[in-house]
Amino acid sequence: MTVRQTRRGFLTSASMALSATLLGDPPAAAEEPLETTSLRLFKSPSLCSAPQYVAEELLRAEGFTDIRFIAGTSAEVIDAVARNRIDFNMHYGSGWVSAIDNGSPVTILAGVHVGCFALFVQNGIDSVVDLRGKSIAFSGGGLGSSQQLFAAIIVARVGLDPAKDVRWVPSPTPELIALFADGKVDAFLGVPPQVQEAHARRLGHVLINSSLDDPWSQYFCCMWAGNRDFVRANPVATKRVLRAILKATDLCASNPAGVAQRLVDGRFTSARYEYVQEAVCAIPYDKWREYDAEDTIRFYALRLHDVGLIKSTPQKIIADGTDWRFLNKLKRELKA
Repeated sequence: MTVRQTRRGFLTSASMALSATLLGDPPAAAEEPLETTSLRLFKSPSLCSAPQYVAEELLRAEGFTDIRFIAGTSAEVIDAVARNRIDFNMHYGSGWVSAIDNGSPVTILAGVHVGCFALFVQNGIDSVVDLRGKSIAFSGGGLGSSQQLFAAIIVARVGLDPAKDVRWVPSPTPELIALFADGKVDAFLGVPPQVQEAHARRLGHVLINSSLDDPWSQYFCCMWAGNRDFVRANPVATKRVLRAILKATDLCASNPAGVAQRLVDGRFTSARYEYVQEAVCAIPYDKWREYDAEDTIRFYALRLHDVGLIKSTPQKIIADGTDWRFLNKLKRELKA
């Protein structure tokens, strides 16, 4: 479905599109013609995906005329890309790595932003080691989902066995905060706007903030990937899509208030505006030029391989499921 904009949303997004033109890329008209002018993206209640939700005008400037947002949940993103329900989407790096290990026909193209996860724990839990024998809740799917994989890497890094030493509690997103607030779980892995709500309600405390704490803050959290067949058949379209997304990422870094308003006006989230603005401000959207996307894939693949959650080596994941050609070209084009 195509999102209908309010007048306020139209004015906000138009203003942001104008700002984006100041980032200085060559006009799309000077390039090869698009192989397709149609594009399908996911619309899920994930604030982490803000760049793709504010990129519509930028995508139209690149020549795409039929842009559709398909409704779904975060847990469905990877399967939707792999099964050709959508062409591209943003998702957690660890999730893409696991999918490639399972043979999914997806291709990672770039890192978008650094961490958005926060591991909240009940008061009295002072270290990850203290989670031995404790329960950790997560949303976004069942065991093996991106959020559970991330939490599993955290506990494994301090010597705990994620299969035996903690109890995993899958939870629908709306119930996650309530479980923790009621003391029914010892910890939960939160993403925006859960992080902002938990802070506002002063629930527990943060043990790991992936935006700030090493080593998580040294790697991308969410990465841009596409259906493998689309990428191979449509290299011009792939480059232009990625260019629009990276410009939108810059916009999230430079104008978080405007981006937050666009998300609310466009009904990409039902969260309170102040939570949305806090989330967009807190997520590091200014690292895509600086950080190495391949290093991120290597990091997560190694961590997941070491604890037996994937079988492939990092080298095989990189060889089978990444293509950095478009990113490398755009880094030269979109210089700061």
